Amino acid sequence: MPPPSLPKLAITFLYYKDLARAEAFYRETLGLPLVIDQGWAKILRLAGGAHVGLVDEARGMNDWQAEKCVQLCLRVPDVDAWYGWSQKAGLSGLSKLFQNDEIGIRAFVFTDPEGYQIEVQSATRPGA
Repeated sequence: MPPPSLPKLAITFLYYKDLARAEAFYRETLGLPLVIDQGWAKILRLAGGAHVGLVDEARGMNDWQAEKCVQLCLRVPDVDAWYGWSQKAGLSGLSKLFQNDEIGIRAFVFTDPEGYQIEVQSATRPGA
């Protein structure tokens, strides 16, 4: 039996030692709007109902981990424009642009201030 309704939004929570630094990166560098401010958790809109939650690891349900096993992926209409912007912004861990024909994307990655990898991609074929 399915649940009574579908979620109205989705939040992926990431845990930080320096919440203020993380918030500044996501709001000022990436330009994401803050939609819910819970003090020690900041929820920013990625797209539509998709959100990222930045959590002070001293207060959240999980602990900060040095080794990250989560990647945040942003699907954009023009990955080349984003890559040019990323180079000018001097983002940490910026990769070269790459194309994966198997899954139909063109993409690059960089890291946020505490090491979470962010992938920016565009589809290279319909339905990818």
